Amino acid sequence: MSEFSVCQFFPNGQYEYVKRHVSAEEAVACFTQLITSVGAKIGTTRRVIITDGGDCCNMEWKFGEGIVYPPQEARRA
Repeated sequence: MSEFSVCQFFPNGQYEYVKRHVSAEEAVACFTQLITSVGAKIGTTRRVIITDGGDCCNMEWKFGEGIVYPPQEARRA
């Protein structure tokens, strides 16, 4: 089983891991909750990522841009 972590970043450069070593399903649910939160809408959350056990980025969202990784074209495939 692969393990994933979810991290959110703030305007001052600080960050926090919201979830660590969870399933893909739990990571995506947390990611979705964070990117639709009040903080994401007003900008107190600036970036949210999901990383895997090898510390590779699997999903990335940025304030004002939306989901930037994977690219939109890859998500349609």
